[in-house]
Amino acid sequence: MDPVTVGKPATIYDVARAAGVSHQTVSRYLRGYDGIRPQTRGRVEVAIKSLGYRPNLAARLLRSRTSTRIGALAHEMSEMGPARVVQGAYQAARRAGYVLDVVMLDGYDDKSISDAIDLLTEQQVAGIFATAQTDRVKAVLEQHPRNIPIFIDSRMLTTVDGRPSPNNEFAGRVAAEALLALGHRTMATVTGPMEWHVSRDRLDGFADALAIHGLTPAAVLEGDWSPRSGYEAGMLLPIDTGITGVFAANDHMALGVIRALGERGIRVPHDMSVVGVDDIPEAAFLTPSLSTVRLDFEAEGHYAMNCLIAEIEGRSTPVEDPPHPFLVERDSTRSR
Repeated sequence: MDPVTVGKPATIYDVARAAGVSHQTVSRYLRGYDGIRPQTRGRVEVAIKSLGYRPNLAARLLRSRTSTRIGALAHEMSEMGPARVVQGAYQAARRAGYVLDVVMLDGYDDKSISDAIDLLTEQQVAGIFATAQTDRVKAVLEQHPRNIPIFIDSRMLTTVDGRPSPNNEFAGRVAAEALLALGHRTMATVTGPMEWHVSRDRLDGFADALAIHGLTPAAVLEGDWSPRSGYEAGMLLPIDTGITGVFAANDHMALGVIRALGERGIRVPHDMSVVGVDDIPEAAFLTPSLSTVRLDFEAEGHYAMNCLIAEIEGRSTPVEDPPHPFLVERDSTRSR
């Protein structure tokens, strides 16, 4: 076994090196996870005994739920929605007397996701708040063994017409209904990356609202949330099909669409109406100012964090929904 510094308490990493396993395996052993091979379990037990390893105070606090720290797993924080959800979660945690520790992860790398969860579960946290923008992150989070409360914020539901509906699906419906009310009948949409459930929900809501009127999107182009991807989609829009309205799944892509249309000699809103989602701070100051669907991301973060804290403290889960998405009508849309 590798030597350990005399007089220094052994750590989980010392145990892992001595047993020839990862620190995640040792962590799972200490949490009582059953899915460890007997040979591996035996090596870990021998290493713990020979090193005199003792779980630290943080581990005991995890079991007693006395910690006032909550861990947050976050990714894609460069995007407005995820960043504001975490901000709302932070505010709710602080009001309830908790400190929020944010750990970033790579949402497309399973190991990064697992390592981030392990990092927090080994610390003095009472629970974990996890944003899950992609299917990959949600799947890994749901499969990972846990011994503390974890709230996975993936698809916030809101009550629409008496039934639960994804908030982002409702946002797509609002955009479609706004364009329909202005007389548009041939419309295209620029989605976000389709591995994001938010992208699929916004597309589904938009398409469902059109279907009620016997319509389908004239074109569906996929972006990556960036203005450049919106620009590239705008350059590919089949304008010869009679499209008069475009729904971009976020405001940044809407900016790119408007730029591309301008370069193609298509005036917004005189020739084409454009609607985005998010209501970014710049939306009101663009030329033309951008019509957009506003979602209350901070309220979503508040709600999700309050659900987690209720579980930590053994209380009933909050029942109030975050506010419904609604249209902010500006100069990028007009009647046909």
